[in-house]
Amino acid sequence: MPNDSKRILVIDAQMAGVSGDMIVGALLDLGANATNVIEAMSIPKHCLRGCKDLEIAVTDTVRRGIRAKRIDVKVEEEVTQRTAAELLEAASTCLQKLQISEKAKRFALNSINTLVSAEAVAHGQSTQEVNLHETASADTLADVIGAAAALDDLRLFTDTTIYSTPVAVGGGLFQFSHGTVSSPAPATLEILRSRRFLTVGGPIEAELATPTGVSLLTTLALESVRFYPPMRPTEVGYGAGTKEFVEMPNVLRMTLGEPYDFGLSSEEVYVIETNLDDASGELIGYAMHKLLQEGARDVSAIPMLTKKGRPGHLIKIIADRSSVEHVCRILMEETGTLGVRIYACQRRILARESVPVEVIVEDVREVVNVKVAKSTQGQIVQIKPEYDDVRRLADRTGKPLREIEELVKRKATEILEEH
Repeated sequence: MPNDSKRILVIDAQMAGVSGDMIVGALLDLGANATNVIEAMSIPKHCLRGCKDLEIAVTDTVRRGIRAKRIDVKVEEEVTQRTAAELLEAASTCLQKLQISEKAKRFALNSINTLVSAEAVAHGQSTQEVNLHETASADTLADVIGAAAALDDLRLFTDTTIYSTPVAVGGGLFQFSHGTVSSPAPATLEILRSRRFLTVGGPIEAELATPTGVSLLTTLALESVRFYPPMRPTEVGYGAGTKEFVEMPNVLRMTLGEPYDFGLSSEEVYVIETNLDDASGELIGYAMHKLLQEGARDVSAIPMLTKKGRPGHLIKIIADRSSVEHVCRILMEETGTLGVRIYACQRRILARESVPVEVIVEDVREVVNVKVAKSTQGQIVQIKPEYDDVRRLADRTGKPLREIEELVKRKATEILEEH
């Protein structure tokens, strides 16, 4: 999380997915000025070819016991499809008429470009050639502009870090202009794929995530996370979807809050582990060395007793999401294990940097790299010289390693305090 962020916004799409109108509704429920947002959303009827009428209404509704803001967009159009160029041109014209920040305008255009690019990929055409149907309607443009205006009104472009939970995409089949397709729609899936967003299927058979919704979400959110970051919630807004579902409330939740920490940063890592009861120490040692070379962040071997009292080892690996599959393959190839367990977890870390420190001991000059760990406020928490460098200096001077390590720490502390 950026240190200068004064607020955090979590867009929680893991229950009922996300759509453009749900985003606008949730932002209005957070306190965005409804009059200004509705006025902004009405502008496309003056800029989009074939749009005869566009009416927007905001109402309070209840979805399975949860109160939420509902945006109702009624459109009367003379055309059923438009080109991507028409949609982009209309968006630019609309934004020129609006008194919103440049950041808000860029967000709106980037969202439209994300949508258009995904449709082009899904149809196997260039962005200049692709013809749009549902995604080029006036209500799509109204949702994008409404979201930009509401975000701007809440000042969420300036001092806020925005996260998204995994996006529920629903399931089953649904009808649209090109016939019957499975959920999520091709453009929706392309956006989520290209932005590497986390998704979850279900929990019902319906289209829960729309192309417009995910284009707005992925343009807005810094990243997709499984859990809420450390924060003090201050406001909660709910945006209602069009349909009523028996199984769950059809709402998108947004939680606005203040960040808090104890000088620690957070990140998501993956833990990979397997049990071994038929591997030699040499094999395990080589596998650990190979795994570290191939991208694992950390590897450990924990002695244990397995079935029938056989001695064995629990091999536990920490890896980034991008290297999980590769690390699993290396683990299986090197150890012969038939299966591994994988789970994501959050960890708290100190910011670290390596500082070179020149040390002179009895006329022996050596540069020792020192790992400096700091809190998010810049406070030094730990100073640790690199073992190999300290050992080399101890060997050259004949001094005890412990004495050399203390000398390097003192020298590093003096240098850091000067800065």
